Amino acid sequence: MAGEGENNLLETLRIVAPGTVLYEGLENILRARTGALIVVGDSEQVMKRAGGGFSINADLNPASLYELAKMDGAIILSADAKKILLANAHLTPDPMIPTTETGARHRTAERVAVETGELVIAISQRRNVITLYKGNQRHVLREVGTVLAKANQALQTLGKYKSVLEQALINLSALEFEDLVALVDVCTVVQRGAMVLRIAQEIEVYVYELGSEGRLVNMQLEELMYDVEDEEVLVLKDYLPDPDQEQVEKVRAELATWTYEELLDLDAIARAMGFTGMTSLDISVVPRGYRILRKIPRLPIPVIENLVRKFKELQNIVGATIEDLDAVEGIGEVRAKSIKDGLRRFREQVLLDRHI
Repeated sequence: MAGEGENNLLETLRIVAPGTVLYEGLENILRARTGALIVVGDSEQVMKRAGGGFSINADLNPASLYELAKMDGAIILSADAKKILLANAHLTPDPMIPTTETGARHRTAERVAVETGELVIAISQRRNVITLYKGNQRHVLREVGTVLAKANQALQTLGKYKSVLEQALINLSALEFEDLVALVDVCTVVQRGAMVLRIAQEIEVYVYELGSEGRLVNMQLEELMYDVEDEEVLVLKDYLPDPDQEQVEKVRAELATWTYEELLDLDAIARAMGFTGMTSLDISVVPRGYRILRKIPRLPIPVIENLVRKFKELQNIVGATIEDLDAVEGIGEVRAKSIKDGLRRFREQVLLDRHI
């Protein structure tokens, strides 16, 4: 679950990723070591800061971009990066805007990006590096091989964290059937789920940066992340003092902003979930049953909601007779038997997996 800043970065990377015409043009400039200053966007703010230059208004192609970059001024592209509008333009951003850059080209790029909110690309002639500026964000575009190596390393880490999460979920399921869940068990699952999602967000940035070269990485990411977000949501619905969907999303959004160090604090996670005061992590908590019931095949969500509304807790559902289940709206005798059998089989599987 990416924040606003993360989404802006992903959208920026999509524009300049391998496989795009713009990326090919940037590569040509990089190889020729000519340097360049390119603004993607022709908003009123940009055009007010762009003086002189030549009006081009032609479709973008790599060769043209390379040739125009030989001139000293900036190149202005349309917002969709499909047309070259101006070349050799002189950009004059507000000099009072603070910048951490040292070279004239990069100082101008950062100030224009902050002032206009548009994507500005600076290619260093001396260092042979492509730097992206968008608003207050700065990102150095790395070589495909370097990004691919980092993505594969991150996938290996994600696989290990996913295995730890799966074991924590198996342990939580066994404790739920035994009615022995403590708050620390729930917070541990939430913590590990948040860490898995954090690593996945990092890999998603690599996928966007790789563009057409990132298909295999994306396939592996999707396979590893199958059902992870759903499991996180269901755990929170089971244990939050207020299981309202809005509250669930609020907790998820807060955890998504935490650093890895903050996620190590289980007490902080408990407070974020709504367990405030001097609550001990050793206190007993009871699941409502959303997550376990979702394991039963062909059990619709409205029926699960009816079951939880009727019985309140998982143990009450497990202990209910077929007649008790049959009395719930949306459940007939056949489905009641299916629920009983499904819970029994899943319990046996969980207890078996726990000791493997």
